[in-house]
Amino acid sequence: MERFIVNVEGAIYKNGRWLIIKRSEKEEHAGGLLSLVGGKVEPEGNLSDILERTVQREVLEEVGIHVKSEMTYVHSTSFTVGEDIHVVDIVFLCEHESGEAYAKSKDEVDGVWWMTYEEIAADPRAPEYLVESLRRAEEVLQEKAEARS
Repeated sequence: MERFIVNVEGAIYKNGRWLIIKRSEKEEHAGGLLSLVGGKVEPEGNLSDILERTVQREVLEEVGIHVKSEMTYVHSTSFTVGEDIHVVDIVFLCEHESGEAYAKSKDEVDGVWWMTYEEIAADPRAPEYLVESLRRAEEVLQEKAEARS
């Protein structure tokens, strides 16, 4: 039987930079690589906005900051882990609300930085899918800016 995991990530933008973590070397998937903050959706019963609440929870657990509840969908992808675990990944553009980011969850996060898109794209630890997610998030940011003007 095929198994699906739903994963969400927050593309958090502030002052021209993206919040990026270095995944712990202990992580089974993409250990030691740069990543957006995120994690698996957990069962919560019959509630709404589970994806957005999961982003907020994961960001707080991993890097100790709060993001606003209003988020903008960026894109979704799928990938497999091993032979039988299928992951659906959804990226949301998030706005920083409060707190200073730090590596709160040492089991999951080895480092935290605010980086420009160019810095991330040039970093050898940045996987292609991260660069693509941020390219798309930058497009969404631009569309939002144009809609406001």
